[in-house]
Amino acid sequence: MLKFFFSRYLDRFERTWGYDASYMRQVLAVSPASFLKFALGSRAMDYKAAPPLAMIAVQVAGVLSEDCGPCTQLGIDMATAGGAPKEILRAILAGDEAAMGEEAALGWRFARASLARDMETCDPLRDEIVRRWGEKALVSLGLGLTASRMYPTLKYALGYGKACSKVTVAGVATPVAHLAMAA
Repeated sequence: MLKFFFSRYLDRFERTWGYDASYMRQVLAVSPASFLKFALGSRAMDYKAAPPLAMIAVQVAGVLSEDCGPCTQLGIDMATAGGAPKEILRAILAGDEAAMGEEAALGWRFARASLARDMETCDPLRDEIVRRWGEKALVSLGLGLTASRMYPTLKYALGYGKACSKVTVAGVATPVAHLAMAA
């Protein structure tokens, strides 16, 4: 019964977003319980705790560190559908901090410093996030960064991450700052 329900969910998800979720179908086929736990774990952040553009910037930085196209495109499509300004999304993808706006740029710098394990840079950014938006925002941004990396990491681990692709914002090809980080 769980497999049927989750399979229907994946069918709708793929149709809605034009995304190939074959790797998640493999997880579902092997262990519906693992599928559910993974899906729930990837949604641990409180999206209302931090400014939306800061959360988007953190998540885009995270996904860019792991993926060269389809997962990044999915995140951008979801952000666009959620009403994120297209020019801000293009700036985030390009790594253009000046064009991102203050909130997105702070999230972007925080995510980049966290991914690089650059505590000299990250510590003051973390303090600034707490000062502006509170501890709950910091936790949510940290969880958003972590969650954004889960799906592409799993996709590659299972052997489904083989093709890079252009990323578009509202149908317009957009330059992408390649952020692959050594862990």
